[in-house]
Formats: sequence, structure tokens, C-alpha cells
Amino acid sequence: MKQQIFKFSNHLIFKLLFLVLFISCNTNTTPTKKTIFNINLDEGLSSLDPAFARNQFSIWMDNQIYNGLVQIDDSLKTRPCIAKSWEISADGLSYTFHLRNNVHFHDDPLFANGQGRTVVANDFVYSFHRLIDPKVASSGSWIFSDKVCDNPFIAVNDSTFRIKLRQPFPPLLSMLTAQYCSVVPHEVVDHYWKDFRQHPIGTGPFKFKYWKEGEVMVLLKNEKYWEKDKDGSPLPHLDAVRATFISDKQTAFMEFISKKLDFLNDIDGSYRDDILTKAGQITQKYKGKFTLNTGPFLNTIYLGILVDSSLAIVKSSPLRKLKIRQAINYAIDKEKMIKYLRNSMGAPGTAGFIPMGMPGFDAAQVKGYSYNPERSRQLLKEAGYPNCKGLPEIVLHTTVGYRGLIEYVQGQLDRVGIKTSVEITQGASLRELVSKNGVNFFYGTWIADYPDAENYLSVFYSKNKIPFGPNYTGFNNKQFDALFEQAYHEVNDEKRYLLYRQMDNLVMQQSPVVILYYDKRVNLYQNNISGYSVNGQNLLVLKRVVKRD
Repeated sequence: MKQQIFKFSNHLIFKLLFLVLFISCNTNTTPTKKTIFNINLDEGLSSLDPAFARNQFSIWMDNQIYNGLVQIDDSLKTRPCIAKSWEISADGLSYTFHLRNNVHFHDDPLFANGQGRTVVANDFVYSFHRLIDPKVASSGSWIFSDKVCDNPFIAVNDSTFRIKLRQPFPPLLSMLTAQYCSVVPHEVVDHYWKDFRQHPIGTGPFKFKYWKEGEVMVLLKNEKYWEKDKDGSPLPHLDAVRATFISDKQTAFMEFISKKLDFLNDIDGSYRDDILTKAGQITQKYKGKFTLNTGPFLNTIYLGILVDSSLAIVKSSPLRKLKIRQAINYAIDKEKMIKYLRNSMGAPGTAGFIPMGMPGFDAAQVKGYSYNPERSRQLLKEAGYPNCKGLPEIVLHTTVGYRGLIEYVQGQLDRVGIKTSVEITQGASLRELVSKNGVNFFYGTWIADYPDAENYLSVFYSKNKIPFGPNYTGFNNKQFDALFEQAYHEVNDEKRYLLYRQMDNLVMQQSPVVILYYDKRVNLYQNNISGYSVNGQNLLVLKRVVKRD
């Protein structure tokens, strides 16, 4: 969205929001001041349908509108949500959930008398079947695709829901915390079908009110929300959430500094030095002006390399050669990259694809790549390109927000003789290209859908190749697949982590990815904001947030 469009419409947006809140919250009463939490989603939003919750901003907004069977806490532990309790069969093939009887969908004209009805077990049957329905083509179909048996979702009665697995899958409860697994009402989804993306109805702490795509979105407090705070007070505490879509990160930062935004995620390179020292401390200029909250973030920043040699674009690419891919890995000084480009907000990606902070992560056991330009040049020579003579230029695709990082990579590769050109693409367009195996070499980020390393390793499982899942590099290794499937049967966490590390080592050896760094959660809040979440998934949880005058 161009900045002049934002400036032109900003006044109208504020008037509209005030009108929405006044009408929705103050009918026949004396107007009172409402607490509105203001955020910005700089990469836009493609859908509010949880079946397509494949990027961070969709996940964030879906988390306000919907609930699932279970949820995670700030320690990444699985906790009850709509399911108040559950049992797992001795063979690990059956999970039985007992549902609360006080959870209701948001009001909508498609329900009887316009009143949101109670959630029942059949709603989860419908929602989960929808995830694996080819007609829906959900980006989350891989969640259940190879795990469940025929007729896997059963409503035993209104308050009892059962999932039947084809084989044991220990991370299932953790997986069910993903926003893909939110419950939706069949009446509304069947009515709107693909347009449900713009007419979302869930059970969450906030209900949808308004969305002018590319400009503003408004969510209102769900007055009938079922969950209570620790002190017994009803949730949520905020009256509304307002999201803007300012694509320019520096402009968004100025909105935050002027207190028009209550929250800002991450610090862009264009103003990072102004806020943070190279050691990652807040500068004197901004001390005390806002709250900086940092911590582990289950997010691996990487470069993906298409390695499926059956694809035409791979057959002509030098990246099909293992030694070229390994040479690229050795050519990048990640320590310097983190210090000078990220102001120490992150950790160098010198281990595997599984990120720091994930249970089971062990940098001593997984051997990635450290900076070694001489080894890089030797591998290029062994690949048939001494001094890179005859090596074709390689195109590296990235998004606008990571241009500086990728240009740093470009410079590092140039120092060992690898010539690259950088192609800048909007985030949604690049995701579309990658999801169709349309590019050989691309910037990527994998944020945990759920806090189990299986989620990261599933990116390399051969049965998850496009279009069946998120194996965007086309990686195919029989030993890896065998270990991946073996992990399904290992209920002991430590033994399963050993299998995970073996798989991660195999990925590193074959190098379908270049691990740049393990991210760090960097959240900026205004000083009058409290009650926010600090979880390793950087999941935006607003139901407990309090905004003081």
C-alpha cells in the first residue's frame, strides 16, 4: 500500500472506527472511553480463514478470532482450551477430548435468532475434515494428511470428540495448538465458502467487525467469551483491536513513536541502529520511551534451494550439485551478520534447521556450517568450477523487508567467486512462487506452527513435497523418511529428540537449505500496555492485555 493512500484515508479510518465502536458498544448508554489496541501488519493479510493460517499475520489475527481444542502457554506447554480434558489410549492411536459446554460461536444472522450457538463435537468433525478436503485446498492439509486413519474424526456425543490415528504420533497434542486446528461453524462456512476469509466467525476473545483490505481491520470484544483471567475477571480486557497495513516499516515505526500504534513487531534495518546498539541494548535516545521485550523465537531464517532433479528448472541449475550448496553454506560469515545487520537480535545458524529454544535443540549434536571461505573455494573447485570459472550466475529471490540481509549474503558469496543477482518480490508473490516450485534459490522463514521439532523436520519429509505439504525444496532421502516415521512410534521425548537430531544432521549434510540465523523475539510495546504474552512462538495473544490511560 502506498504511503499517500494511508495518509489520505487515515482520518476517515479513525472516524469509521469511532462510529463502529460507538454503535457496537454504546447503544442506549452514555458513551464511555473504549480501549483500542492498535497494531500494524506490514505484509498485509490474505485471509481470516484458519484453514489458510500459513503466515505469521494470519496466525496472529486468527488467534484473536478462533479457539481450538487446546492452546499453548508462555512456556510452550499444551493447556486445555475448548477441550477441558482428554485421554490417550494405551496404543497411542485414539485421543478422546471432553468439551466445555459454555463455548459459543460469535453471533451471526446465519444462526437461529442471530445468536451464536454452543460448540459441539460435530463442529470439530466438520472443521478437521475441512482441513483435509481437496476441494478446500487448505495450506494446512499436511497437519493430518498422513497421520489419521479412515473416518478419523468422531463425535461420540455433543461433548465428546475423538481422533483416530493410523499410527502413533506423540506430538499430536502440541500440533493441535496450531491455528489451522481452530473450530469453525458449518452454517457460516457453507454459506460463504471461499468468501469465509472475509466473514470469519469463531469462538475467540474478539469478533470480526470490519476489514477494508490493505487499509484497516477492526475486531471487537466478544462480550460472551467463555474464558476468565487468573483473578476471575472476564476476558478480554480490551474493547477492540485495530490493525493497519502500512507496508513501509519506517513509517510504521514513526506511528509507534507517535503512540498511534501500541505494539510493533521486530525492528527493521532502516532504523535498527537508531534503537539498538550492536550488542542489542536499547540506545540512550529511546531509554524509557517504550518497553522492549526480547527472548527466544522459534523461527529459522534460511535460504531454500530446490533440489528435486526431476524438475526442469533444477536440471539446468548449478545448485543441483551438493558441493555447490555446501560451498554456499561455508561462504557466509553469520557471526558478523548477526552483530552488524541484526544488532545481536538472533543467533548464528551454525547448527541445523531446528531452531534454538525448541525442546531437543542441541548445537553440539547437530553439525551445521560455520564460516570457512577457504573450504568454500575448495568445494567449488571439486565441483568443477576452479575460481568459479564457468559457474553461471545464480538468482536469489527475497522479499523487500529482507533486502539488506540478502544483499549481505550476495556480497559474501561474491568474495568466494559465486556471482548472484537478487530479485526482490512482495512477500505474498514469493510465497506463491515457492509453493509452486517456481524458483531455485529463495529466502525463507519457518515459524513453528506448534512447539515440537517434528514441525520443522516435516519440511523435508518426501510425502510433504509440493503440492501435498511444505517440502518446498523437494528434498527426498530414504534414510530421513525412515527416521521420520520411526519417530512416530517413540513416546519417550529424549529418545525422540535423538531421532530428530539424526534427521537434522542428514539435512545439513545434503544442504537443501542454508541456515542464516535463529531468530529472536523483538516486541515493542507502549509503556501503558501490560498483560502481553512472551512465548517462544511469538504468538500474539491479546485476550489478557490491559491498556491503561
